[in-house]
Amino acid sequence: MATELPTTDIRISTEAIRRRKGGTPIVCLTAYTYPIARLLDDHVDLLLVGDSVAMVLHGHKTTLGASLEMMIAHGQAVMRGSARACVVVDMPAGTYEDSAAQAVASARRMIDETGCQAVKLEGGVDMARQIAAIVAAGIPVMGHIGLLPQSVEKDGGYKIKGRTEKAVATLVRDALAVEGAGAFSVVIEGTIETVAADITRRIAIPTIGIGASGDCDGQILVIDDMVGLTVDRVPKFVKEYADLRSVVSHAAERYAAEVRSRTFPGPGHVFSATKRGDDA
Repeated sequence: MATELPTTDIRISTEAIRRRKGGTPIVCLTAYTYPIARLLDDHVDLLLVGDSVAMVLHGHKTTLGASLEMMIAHGQAVMRGSARACVVVDMPAGTYEDSAAQAVASARRMIDETGCQAVKLEGGVDMARQIAAIVAAGIPVMGHIGLLPQSVEKDGGYKIKGRTEKAVATLVRDALAVEGAGAFSVVIEGTIETVAADITRRIAIPTIGIGASGDCDGQILVIDDMVGLTVDRVPKFVKEYADLRSVVSHAAERYAAEVRSRTFPGPGHVFSATKRGDDA
């Protein structure tokens, strides 16, 4: 029987996440900034500082625009804004693939400079050695299989995985390899629903779905997608729970009109003459 998370203000550990397998679904969202981390912390189990920050906040076309320094900076911001959620930071492309030694060094720097609870990296069988080395160094790892955003240029775009028997077999091998290497959980992205559900039943660590299956042990979305703030294409698997695009646009429209008409700033937004000593 899955163990439920404690209802205290102690930060949720990766081990607590691992024990959620088969229990109450794990709630995950991305976060990149201090204020968003503050707003989400009470409502989620896990905050992922995703390399999607390169696209969402920095305007890159793919996640390949993320660097280790970028991820550390955003990881630090999220850690400052979070007190309860388990915080995981993505390892960006080019910081772990070459060797186990490179992976451990990058993961160690991420942990030391942000204080996050774990790192995440993409890949299955091909990255099992790196995952095992990072775990052996005492750093928890979240895996990521299926559609791999860091590989979209190599794959020729964002292609849904698991459409053929061969592809399904590859995904199963990847999931088992990530589990065997010691990861505490694994993201399954952009994968045929039945395949993601079957993988969830096959492995003993929690699966976190994004464009995968409702049978996964948890779900994650990019925060800007979830609140309707994404200004480019919104993926099919996203449900928008708010429409902040309209809120921000309308607020800017009202502000612009008031500035041009000189109704802002009004009396309540300026400073009158002060009494002697008030400027001290």
